[in-house]
Amino acid sequence: MVSKKPFECWDLLKYNRVQFDPLTETYGFSFYMSYLARWPEYVQKLETASGQIIGYIMGKAEGRDENWHGHVTCLTVRSDFRRCGMAGKLMSFLEDVSEAKNAFFVDLFVRKSNDNAIGMYKRMGYVIYRTVLEYYSGDPDEDAYDMRKAMSRDVEKKSVIPLKHPVRTEDLD
Repeated sequence: MVSKKPFECWDLLKYNRVQFDPLTETYGFSFYMSYLARWPEYVQKLETASGQIIGYIMGKAEGRDENWHGHVTCLTVRSDFRRCGMAGKLMSFLEDVSEAKNAFFVDLFVRKSNDNAIGMYKRMGYVIYRTVLEYYSGDPDEDAYDMRKAMSRDVEKKSVIPLKHPVRTEDLD
């Protein structure tokens, strides 16, 4: 049995098995703490009955006017719990929080090379809104897709009309 619970600061000391995945973006302790302090409602974990963290989602609300939206900063599920609907549970949670905050859409960034994640997000109703050039640093840098899903406030679905040209990170709003 797996339970969804609020992520707490002490969880940073016991989530290593989730972090070992090469596609999981990792951040410094202060980054996680800033999210927990500023957007605690957007940070959730999945935990087994024995207390093992098997996944988590971290997000925030940002923008203004028609750009007011929920943003998925990080979503990861331990490899031995994938393809069981766990990521979908976490994404549904973040979408519900964003709906409650009257967001126009939810967005996320994903590596262009991460076909499994892109397919999963498409099945959840996300569309590729635009390409962000050299978003992920590495050797070489890698482009990202900015994927979006319209929330009920965006009745005309304007927030998910794809852009025809790529953008650079400095052009992100």
